[in-house]
Formats: sequence, C-alpha cells, structure tokens
Amino acid sequence: MSAPFALARLQSSHDRTVFKSGSESLDYYFRQQVTQDVRRRVTACYVALTAEPRIAGFYTLASAGLLLSDLPASVSKKLPRYPSVPAVRMGRLAVDVDFKGLGLGGALLADALDRAIRSDIAAYALVVDAKDESAAAFYRHHGLIALPDQPMTLFVPLATARRAGAGLAR
Repeated sequence: MSAPFALARLQSSHDRTVFKSGSESLDYYFRQQVTQDVRRRVTACYVALTAEPRIAGFYTLASAGLLLSDLPASVSKKLPRYPSVPAVRMGRLAVDVDFKGLGLGGALLADALDRAIRSDIAAYALVVDAKDESAAAFYRHHGLIALPDQPMTLFVPLATARRAGAGLAR
C-alpha cells in the first residue's frame, strides 16, 4: 500500500456519506444500516481512515458456524464430529473508488484475519460470501478456499492463517 491508513472501529463521528465503493448494495448498507447492526451487536465494523480522516474502506465481522458437511472432506475428516464448527464471518468488505489499486482490500482482509486469530473466542475459520465472481477471485487470490458445493462461499482455517502469519491476505 502506498497510502497510510489507520484502522479503527466505526464511530458515529466517522463521515460515511462520501464513501463510494462502486457497489450500490455495499454503499447503501454502509451508509444506512451498519450502525443499526453494530448497535444490535450482530456485527462489528472496522474502517480504514486517511489522515483527514476520510473512510477509505471498511469490513464487518460477526460470529458464524460452518456445517461440517459443507467443508471439503480433506478438511472435515480432521475435525470433531459436531454438526458445525464455529467461524468468524466477514460479511462485507469494500474500498472507496478513490483508494482502489493500493492493496487496501488485501490489507483489510489481513486485519480481519488477524482480529479473528487474536480473539479469545474460539473459531475454526474465517468465512466470506462473495457477492460476485470478481469478489470470489479476490478471496481465492488471497488464499481462501471455496466450499465444494458453494463456490461463492470461501473460507480459510485460522490455524492456516496463523501459520502463514496472516500473510495469506498480504
């Protein structure tokens, strides 16, 4: 990344009105709904801030579960025989159009992985639902694996990310 950014939890003082990722649904969510979800404790939102401060990107994290039967057999055979394993879901990730091409998306993914790894709450993997093939390609490029029957849902075991030093996303 060539621009310096500070990562922080979304605060009410952060101006979300000028954020524009190029995705109407992501922009609408960020401007209109994210604070309600944070207040209801169904998600946590983190932002990348410029020195001004302007929001250059954001992502959300929430608790989730992965069905053991959805995981690749090579992975599920190594896990306890529970119906599901705990996970951290990165629900949304977006970069403002003025900051695309700087590696900020990968840096936000790396930060999400690091937060999930450092959490005291047990989780097996970070999971994402890609909104389109371009997003799925981004996540595959950064080391996430598609579920066999759900190619738009990708995951990475946190133990794998920890061993890689969360370098999967860098």
